Parts: sequence; structure tokens; C-alpha cells
Amino acid sequence: MELWLPLNSYELQHRYKYEALYHALRDAIHAGTLAGGTRLPSTRELARQYDMSRGSVAQVYDMLLADGYVQAFRGKGTFVTDTLTEQEQVGQEAVIQLSPWGERVSTLNTQIQKDTRSVMERDPSLINFHVHRMPAEHFPQAEWKSALAAVHRSDQREQSGTAGDLELREAIASHLRWTRGIQADASQIVLFSGSMQGITLLAQLLIPEGAAVVLENPGYQGIAQAVKSCGGQIIPAEVDARGIIPQSWKAQALFVTPTRQFPTGAVLGLDRRKAILAWASERNAVIIEDDYDSEFRWGGRPIEPLKVLDREQRVIYVGSFSQTMIASFRLGYAVLPPSLVKPLIAAKTLYEPVPSAILEQRALAKFMTRGGYLRHLRRLTRLYGERHAFFVSEMERELPEPFIMQPGDAGLHIYATWKGDIDSYQRFKMLAREERVVFRDAVRYQLTPGHPAVCFGFAHLEKEEIQEGIRRMRLAWEKCTFLFQ
Repeated sequence: MELWLPLNSYELQHRYKYEALYHALRDAIHAGTLAGGTRLPSTRELARQYDMSRGSVAQVYDMLLADGYVQAFRGKGTFVTDTLTEQEQVGQEAVIQLSPWGERVSTLNTQIQKDTRSVMERDPSLINFHVHRMPAEHFPQAEWKSALAAVHRSDQREQSGTAGDLELREAIASHLRWTRGIQADASQIVLFSGSMQGITLLAQLLIPEGAAVVLENPGYQGIAQAVKSCGGQIIPAEVDARGIIPQSWKAQALFVTPTRQFPTGAVLGLDRRKAILAWASERNAVIIEDDYDSEFRWGGRPIEPLKVLDREQRVIYVGSFSQTMIASFRLGYAVLPPSLVKPLIAAKTLYEPVPSAILEQRALAKFMTRGGYLRHLRRLTRLYGERHAFFVSEMERELPEPFIMQPGDAGLHIYATWKGDIDSYQRFKMLAREERVVFRDAVRYQLTPGHPAVCFGFAHLEKEEIQEGIRRMRLAWEKCTFLFQ
């Protein structure tokens, strides 16, 4: 193969052609383009390719040899030396100074606990109790395609603003009035590419560097990462069976999941809701309410969001469609106090001046206004409610010993604390994996060291898979108790 070199640019810099060839080859070796051990073309081949005399090319090779860039072997050819250090090959890399935000983000990225899946976990024989997105077969594809087709036929050419499609924001406002009791106008709603984008922007907008921020412990680690990236100082707030425990926190911001605490599933009672609102009023603080997966409720009366009780416009309500729409569709939203609408839109414009997935936004608006979305939710609620009840009953029947279950009456996972110590828990988890069953370790949600706990996702599994998974965990438990006797 011919060796390509950008010789023309070097000829503009050097008087003689052999000098241009020397520098082009030397720089290619420094850059690693010609790696150690690479055999260079013969002097005859290179002379022919670049219209030079063979003697000139031989002179270039002699110069490279004298400088230690190549080695010549009689009868074999000329080779790039493989003794150059990495720094000599690529040069001295400039140290680019990051901002304080950049430094924090780069550090946090190495700390994020990812839900990695090993080859074993991709094995079809594995029973996986990790929390999953809605299976594709649970989604009404025909209705959704009809909504998409209607959008294409309508030929809507007007550009939606950064806040998102107006028709969808109106549909969300209507949905929230009907299902949550939140009285909000479409002008107070801003759409995002997933709720985490909204939470991150809100953190950047509201948290000064060094400011104290209250987070539930345990709680969603994505919120903690967003706060840390802004330089916020986290105050871990204890959670019990009734949700977050109100305190006189010295802070101006609180992230909370009152309708269904994540990950424990605890529901925050009215007395504590009022206490939190009173704290926010006294401290002139803002509350970010994350309503993660309370669309699905199996029993009990619907719980009002904290936003409904807000009389001073201190609560920002964040919602998402991640648990109810197909996996490729990511959409979150925030219901804002009027004073925050313009600042948040301005912040979002920096990242996304033109809203993404606008056709899908308009299709979702039609899907909602036609009643398809509510029908879809009812079907999912019936299906997942049956699986929730089945999982709880099977665990109580087959595996009551090791866990204290906190099933609750909503959501797509069940939180359970381990009755034993950390050693027995780790042993059980390893034995369960040997039985080809896995679950999510809830330690990832703890801001401070805590007792072992587990999140069991069930909505994506058939009843037969749930039953088989619990049977395998039973076998693991029996082995575990035998080993610890």
C-alpha cells in the first residue's frame, strides 16, 4: 500500500523537498500515525510516489536513522523504532483548565453507579428483578401510530417555543387537574428531554455554589449528582415508614418525593407535608417535588401532591412519561411558579434552542386529548396491580424470613430491607446470582452508610417468571442459612 503524507503543506514550509519529506515522516511518527514497528516503503517506492530521486529519499531515511526514529535491517527494510515513549510519539499534551463546575462533573462521572449488565444478566435464563422500562408489548402501538399519522396529516408548520409544544402542555395541564388535582396553566409548564434534564437545569438555576440543599436519604442518586455538580452541600434527611422527617434545616432548597418516596415507597402524611411547607415559608426556601412513578396506584385513596397544598408558589412539580411510554420516547416536564418560568426557559434555551422530538410531542398531545393515554394507564394499572399483588403474596408465602417488605399501594418496584447483617446479605446475593436471579441493591440510593436493602422490580415480568425467581431466591436462602449455621 502507498504511504500517504500531507507533503504539499510541508513543501510550503521548507525550501527543499527532501526536508519536507523528513518533517512529514517525523511528525507522523510523533503523532503515532506511523506506529512503532511499522515498515516504511522502500526508497524506490517512496521516490516514485512523491516524484523524488531515490537518493533524496535515501538521505531522508539516513536522517531519520541518525535521529533514532527508524531502524534499518539488511534484507528486511526500514522500520519505525518501537522504543519511543508515548510522550515522544504524541507530544506534550496541553493541560486544559476546567471550571469548578467542569471539575466537579468530571469527578462525578467516575462515581456514578451504573446499572451495568454482565453477560450473565443478558442470559435469557436469568430472572432479573431490576427495575425496567415498560415492555414494548404493553404499549398500544396502533393508537400511537394513529396519533403520529394524524400529526403528519395536519401539516403543522409553526415552530414550537423552547417550553415545548403548546397543545401538549395544555393536555398535561388538563391531565394533572384530572388525576392530581393540580391547578396549573399551560404557561407554567416546561417540557424536557426526560425529567432528569429538568432537575439538572433547576439545580443550576437555583443552587448557588456552597449552598446547603436537603435531599432524602435514601433517595434518587441522579438528584444528588445534579446538586453536587452545582457545588451544593448536601444535607441528608432521614426517611422512615412515613417518608421524610421534617427538621429545621438550614437550607434554601429541598428535593422530595412525597407521593411515593423513592426508593422506599413511603407516603408522606398530611402533617409532615404541612410541616415542610411551613419550613419553606419560614426559610424562604424552594421545594422541588419529584413525582416519579405514582401514576400507578393499586389501592387506597389517591394522595395529593405537595403542589396542591402550596399557597405561596414555593413548590416546583416535576413529572415524567418514562414509565408509561415506549423506551425511545423520553419526556419530562415541570410545573413552575410563574416567577420561574422565564428564567428556566432562558436556561433551557442555552442547551436546546429548538425543542427536540416535536412530532412526538404533538403525537402525545393527540394521544392524550383523544383519551388513549388514560385508557393505556388503566390497562397498565390493572396488569401491574395484579403482578404487584402476586409478587407480594409469593414472597410472603415462599420467602418471609430474610426481608422486611414495604410493598405500599403504588409504584413499579417494592422496597425490602434485609433482616440480617451485611455479611449474610452479600452471601445471599452471591448465591442468588448462582441460581440465576438478580435484583437491585438499594445501597446505591444511600447518601450515608445504611442497612442492606433491595428494590424488586416486578412490572416487566410474567407471573410465571416472578414465581420462578422467588423459588430460586428460596434455594439461595436455604444455602445461605446452611452456610451460616
